[in-house]
Amino acid sequence: MSSAAKGARRTLAGLLWILVILYGLLGFGVATDKTTVTPGLALDLAGGRQIILQARTIDGSSIDPGDLKQAVEIIRKRVDASGTAEAEITTQGDRNIVVGLPGEPDESTLDLVRKSAQLQFRPVLFVGAPGPSTPGPEGVDPSASPEPTPGATASPEASQEPERPDATPAPTPAPAVDTPKPTDPSSMDWITPEIDAKFSALDCTDPENLTNGDVGRPDEAIVACRADGLAKLILGPQELTGEDLQTATAGPTLNAQTGAATGSFEVRLDLTKSGGEKFRKVTERLATYYNPALGDTVSQDVRAQFGVLLDGVVITHPQVSKAIPGGKAQITGDFTMKEAQQLANQLKFGAIPLTLDVLTDDHISATKGADELRSGLIAGAIGLLLVVIYSVFQYRALGAVTVGSLLMAGGVSYVLITLLSWGLGYRLSLAGVAGLIVSIGITADSFIVYFERVKDELREGRSLPAAVEHGWSRAKRTIIISDVVSFMAAAVLYWLAVGSVRGFAFTLGLTTLVDLGVVILFTHPTLVLLARTRFFGDGHKWSGLDPRQLGQEAMYKGRGRVATGGVGGGSVGVSDGLTLAERKAARAKAAASSTTAEKE
Repeated sequence: MSSAAKGARRTLAGLLWILVILYGLLGFGVATDKTTVTPGLALDLAGGRQIILQARTIDGSSIDPGDLKQAVEIIRKRVDASGTAEAEITTQGDRNIVVGLPGEPDESTLDLVRKSAQLQFRPVLFVGAPGPSTPGPEGVDPSASPEPTPGATASPEASQEPERPDATPAPTPAPAVDTPKPTDPSSMDWITPEIDAKFSALDCTDPENLTNGDVGRPDEAIVACRADGLAKLILGPQELTGEDLQTATAGPTLNAQTGAATGSFEVRLDLTKSGGEKFRKVTERLATYYNPALGDTVSQDVRAQFGVLLDGVVITHPQVSKAIPGGKAQITGDFTMKEAQQLANQLKFGAIPLTLDVLTDDHISATKGADELRSGLIAGAIGLLLVVIYSVFQYRALGAVTVGSLLMAGGVSYVLITLLSWGLGYRLSLAGVAGLIVSIGITADSFIVYFERVKDELREGRSLPAAVEHGWSRAKRTIIISDVVSFMAAAVLYWLAVGSVRGFAFTLGLTTLVDLGVVILFTHPTLVLLARTRFFGDGHKWSGLDPRQLGQEAMYKGRGRVATGGVGGGSVGVSDGLTLAERKAARAKAAASSTTAEKE
């Protein structure tokens, strides 16, 4: 057995092992009730949950269309980040947002949609124990404050400083008179008797107070719970919003001197140009309350902290030790990677500029249903049948390789989509089915390119085994380039599109990769082995490699050799592997020899 045949057998054996592993993994998931034998279906085919949100502004003014569009994009990013595929998010009228989630989404995903999630940055004035207390200074017991959550330093070079509950004297409410509002956002004069009463009454040990808090008016102080329920805070007026934040990312904390990872993680903030200038001014003021001599102690003034609130709940209140110019900062602390990523997502996707109220929250049936899916599958079956008919008509028995390759591609695509549905929550939409149907033509095109290259090599006089190898070396480049272009187009479409169009782009890109794998791992090695059989090697009229189909007056000699009649009744046997030019030269030489003999 030749080395080419041995290599082909090893390649087919490797493909078999890949299929065994993929289908074995699917079988394990089905046996343990973690998945099903069919892919999950999207909203248009399986139904799901529909939530209609109504947008409003805090002051009751009209809705800016740009703000509504921004809210849609942020909700879309939240849903995508949760792993929910094929969600439909659109606007309805001038103030409604319709969110369709396929299947049975969990409560955490539904909360991402229901929350308006306004992001606010406010200066911290006081931090106290989470439970309710008696109004007035005597009602606050700083010593009862809980241990803080991982702390923060919002500075590019500053070292880690933990958040600390207030250990300074309790706030004294301002007199109950109609006085002008303070000009300093960190002034304790913001703590009016009304704010003090709200602070004392607030019970952060009640889970209901840890979600959807009072966002308050931007130009007034508010009281709020910390998200973990371990503290409650009084905060000054709003100084920055989510619109001032460009993005937030999570990553490992690096040592300022060595650049080595410290083992902890941080959240990196990147503010807009205007937001960065606001942030510089805010941190300049907050840094004046930081006392370096106190360091990491409970005596540090909490007014050096700024609170970040999401829907009226404090998700972090890092400490500032120095002014931060440039619009870039880090929130450091004893974060795990998961905690840092969660905080980064809250900051990045929490900048909805509107308040959203839930109008309806209903279960809905499939918008397309089984009829459309059945029609799509019938269309795919018809397309596959037409490709099979063409292959058999054009390539005879060689068309069986096309059919086998298509079945292999279909089996691999099916198991991959089903596994992605289990592992990543992918759901197959009607647009995705359309992508699978289109891929049939792309896959068949690869086989046609290969087969025609093999025929060209046979016309040049090569044996069938040699034609298969030489044809593959030439066809491979064309197939790879074609598939790369198709994949890039699908990737760009997926990146730029939204909704069901992404489903089409995803399946098209996936099946393009499958096509490339099947041609390399199945079609080529199969043809290598078939070329060494008598049926194909001798050019049987039903093999698809009949010499008369090659467009030349030629015939096979032995196992894939071509012999061409000479001039003047003579004959010239052209050995295996000669090119057409070499054959012409041999015929000319034979003709010359024959003419010389006649003259003599």
